[in-house]
Amino acid sequence: MALKLSTRDNNGVTIIDLSGRIVFGDESAMLRDKVKSLIPTNSRIILNLAQISYIDSGGIGTMVSLFTSARAAGGDIKLANLTKRVGDLLQITKLITVFETYDNESQAIQAFAQKAAS
Repeated sequence: MALKLSTRDNNGVTIIDLSGRIVFGDESAMLRDKVKSLIPTNSRIILNLAQISYIDSGGIGTMVSLFTSARAAGGDIKLANLTKRVGDLLQITKLITVFETYDNESQAIQAFAQKAAS
């Protein structure tokens, strides 16, 4: 299934709802282009992965690259609503120690608010 994405704003945080697969090729390029276009105006981004069925090594590489770009711009990318499969992948690759992950969007938004307050 091809990657589909939509964006919305919640309290100054951009949420990107993703569905399908994040794989090398058009899907990774679409995600990269979308996030890179958002970073200059709002680098506080949540990737909602609730509807992601599969991520390959190209997709992982894209996510790490976007995380680095957001951090360099003074922002952050947080992950929310991980499926068991995606959560297991992040555990195996040890990227669970890199990305901040949350059970739901409201927890991720709250984490941005707490960081801003400190």
